[in-house]
Amino acid sequence: MKTITTTVTVSPDGVLSGRLPPGIPPGEHHVVLVLDEELEEATPPTAAGPHLLLDFPVDDVGPWPANLSLRREDLYEDDSR
Repeated sequence: MKTITTTVTVSPDGVLSGRLPPGIPPGEHHVVLVLDEELEEATPPTAAGPHLLLDFPVDDVGPWPANLSLRREDLYEDDSR
């Protein structure tokens, strides 16, 4: 038995469609469907509402310097702190 969490679409004629992760064999399967009422009532984010992760600003400062070293010995002083 596997537990899969995914989002599906129900068309006006009652057809359920969605995607399953790889590894599920084709054919008929016994499933239990749980409808999340909060998801149905959710509204898309607005300019004043919650932001999606894709809405966060990105600061591009260009490539890292060619001589940049992130070794511990180079980052910290002799006492390694």
